[in-house]
Amino acid sequence: MGYEDDISNGHDSGKSVEHDNEKKAYASPPPFEGAMLGEMTDTEQAIYDHGIKKYSRLGWKRLTVVLIVEAIALGSLSIPSTFASLGMVAGVICSVGVGLIAIYTSYIVGQVKLLFPEVANYADAGRLMWGKWGYELINFMLALQLIFLTGSHCLTGTIAWQNITESTICSIVFAVVSAIILFLLAIPPSFTEVAILGYIDFASIIIAIGITIIGTGVDATNSPGGLSGVAWSAWPKDDLNFAEAFIAISNIVFAYSFAMCQFSFMDEMHTPADFKKSIWVLGITEIVVYTITGALIYAFVGPDVSSPALTSAGHLLGRIAYGVALPVIFISGSINTVVFGRLVHGRIFADSPIRFINTKMGWITWLITIGAATIIAFVIAEVIPFFDDLLSISSALFISGFTFYFPALMWFMLIKKGSWKDRDNLLLAIVNAFILVIGLLILVAGTYSSIYDIIQNYKDGSVRGVFTCGSPST
Repeated sequence: MGYEDDISNGHDSGKSVEHDNEKKAYASPPPFEGAMLGEMTDTEQAIYDHGIKKYSRLGWKRLTVVLIVEAIALGSLSIPSTFASLGMVAGVICSVGVGLIAIYTSYIVGQVKLLFPEVANYADAGRLMWGKWGYELINFMLALQLIFLTGSHCLTGTIAWQNITESTICSIVFAVVSAIILFLLAIPPSFTEVAILGYIDFASIIIAIGITIIGTGVDATNSPGGLSGVAWSAWPKDDLNFAEAFIAISNIVFAYSFAMCQFSFMDEMHTPADFKKSIWVLGITEIVVYTITGALIYAFVGPDVSSPALTSAGHLLGRIAYGVALPVIFISGSINTVVFGRLVHGRIFADSPIRFINTKMGWITWLITIGAATIIAFVIAEVIPFFDDLLSISSALFISGFTFYFPALMWFMLIKKGSWKDRDNLLLAIVNAFILVIGLLILVAGTYSSIYDIIQNYKDGSVRGVFTCGSPST
């Protein structure tokens, strides 16, 4: 795009010749910026110019808002239950530690985008590392993860509607309503447009969490024994098993998944080098929100804290909290559908101005794409109708890669320059190797734990069946 030359001249002066050569070797400019550019008619040229302007308007402040919308949502609702499993000490350590790692790996992702401006999404980074098979692998993983995320929001929407209405209506009806809302909010294809809703989204989750903290705090104060009577513990619960521990850890990892969509968001920035401001603001905000939310609600409720946490606020306040949280449930969920749509739609119509979604055919194909994504997400929400396990398996299978081992590998394969003997390289190699191991451990142990727990839930009959009426498990 038009801003790529500015980045190369203004921000990449320290790059080696080797990196420049790599960039040329892997560059795959958009079709109309190559040979086809001269073949366009005046109408196509106008569509192309409008599309370029439409998708190059994101500044770092709006990027921060979009990242917050995508990140601070369901993760915050699962954190208190992870504290109940891990205990206060391990919960705080994991919340802060994973948050700092996520900031660092997000920085790596941003550096790759600056070094290789042609990278429009995570799958393009896979092509840089492993060619076509790397592109296909990460494309598949990213698409599935985005669908899983939308499914998680569809499930949460179902839980919210049931709590708010206290209705005996079949839960599938609420799931369909949630899916329709997610679809409608995903219609605008530009992240700049979605960012406008981000302010409502952020206010929604903060107020909902605030209501829950206040409600649980008042209940704890008025209970027999007061706050000192709440049975929270600094240490993991006594009967904590391997599967429960890793599901808890995976849910914390889920909460810090913002690197996954970062390439797509940065591709709309007019000054991509400003991404560092965004990830620091977002990362610190997440660490503070998650740690305070997890610690306070667990301290007020104790080991019986619910997941989603809003249910713990009590009968009336819980309903109010879910009502306030509706914007974040649906706006954040729709962001994932938009990213999925841009990924798939942009690939199908890579050689056509239809990809800009500013013509009749562009809009028709866009609506079909996000409609199909929403339907698949709805099916996933019905097949895995329990909140913690759906978040956990999504985190273990996909976010472990996007937040941990893929960025670590990017540093080794795309960013490192100079000799291994350099002090900085040795230190960063150790750090990234450590992150790589953590990611692979979460992938294996987290996936095993999630599948084991899902099987056990069905065996125990503690959840409703697939596509049946009843309350989804929390």
